[in-house]
Amino acid sequence: MRLLPENINTMLAFVYRDRDLPIYLCAGFLSSTAALVLSVAVGWRVYELAGSPLALGLIGLAQFVPRCLLSLPSGELCDRLEPRRILAAGLLLEALCGALLLGGPLVSRSALWPIYAAMALFGAARGLSEPAEQALLPLLVPASGLPQAISWNSTLWQASVIAGPAVGGLIYAWSPATAYAACSAAFLAAAAGLAMVGGRPIAPAGATTLRVRMERVKDGIRFVRGQPVIFGAVSLDLIAVLFGGATALLPVYARDVLHAGSAGLGLLRSAPAAGACLMALYQTRRPVSRQMGARLMATVAVFGLSTVVFGLSTWFPLSFAALLAVGASDMVSVNIRSLLIQSATPDEMRGRVSAVNMLFIGASSELGEFESGLTAALLGALPAIVLGGVGTLLVIPVWMKLFPRLTTVDCISHPVSI
Repeated sequence: MRLLPENINTMLAFVYRDRDLPIYLCAGFLSSTAALVLSVAVGWRVYELAGSPLALGLIGLAQFVPRCLLSLPSGELCDRLEPRRILAAGLLLEALCGALLLGGPLVSRSALWPIYAAMALFGAARGLSEPAEQALLPLLVPASGLPQAISWNSTLWQASVIAGPAVGGLIYAWSPATAYAACSAAFLAAAAGLAMVGGRPIAPAGATTLRVRMERVKDGIRFVRGQPVIFGAVSLDLIAVLFGGATALLPVYARDVLHAGSAGLGLLRSAPAAGACLMALYQTRRPVSRQMGARLMATVAVFGLSTVVFGLSTWFPLSFAALLAVGASDMVSVNIRSLLIQSATPDEMRGRVSAVNMLFIGASSELGEFESGLTAALLGALPAIVLGGVGTLLVIPVWMKLFPRLTTVDCISHPVSI
């Protein structure tokens, strides 16, 4: 134990002392891997059927609408009920989504609407489960171990994003039905694991009339809006990923530009996660604690530049390397934002604040997919990705002007007052 870095020793001590954290991490790894397998399988199937970038973008839009509608109410539920129960319910819905995709060909082998309907259910499930997932982690570890817990959670999440797309591409090439069945099984296993997790209880919320619930939801929004550094960080991430996200167009690049097939698509989808995982492992040893604002701006710039390089590349190794850099830079941004939010939020508001954060993340990811698909349908895949990367770079000076305190924030010693 003494040979290991001090923060890893701390995390291992948590694991030895309490089973809740390792169960939570394993459940998260399973569910994230399954979600990425599902994403690759659905993306490849839709592009096979439609051959249109816009059809790919509609996958993101189908998920965003229900996710947007459910995220904030789910956050409020987490602050009245146990986040563990909300998370398990969301995972059960995700398992149902996999089952619907498995049975979709029985309805129609060529229609897209059964796939979009299943992905709308998946978006609803994510809207229910993601705020609970974010709210549960700080209840499982002492406050002193939260930065390391976030880093380890991010590392395993990125490991799943490496494994998920690559495995998904290979399984889909063998049998689409097997991919969907494996996803459902993984979601069910994750839900079963969470049934054993405890954590610090949250105080009951009291009255639960509709009016009171709406006010409690608004309290979470007001909390985030009243913290300029936090609001600046989450909104910067939203705009950067909205413009710079190239994930939705990877099936186009894999088939038409790089000629890599479904297995190549899996590798491309894994590349950002590989870069992010390497960065997350580094940050388990050296968590970000100083010059947070300047590092955030720098990593967003790297994200935008790497997106431009990917858009211009026609050589698979260079495309893979560019996506590695995209993932590594995004990982730094994710950890900075998570530390700011989790450190600033009291236990009784974690669900609502996490819901606001996840709403921003969902908007950036799924609306970003729709924006990329629409732009590619109008201009072509290459201009869509390159212009998105350039747009990300142009956002940086705007946010430095709008949120000057975000640029200069140094550490999180007293995050509530920033």
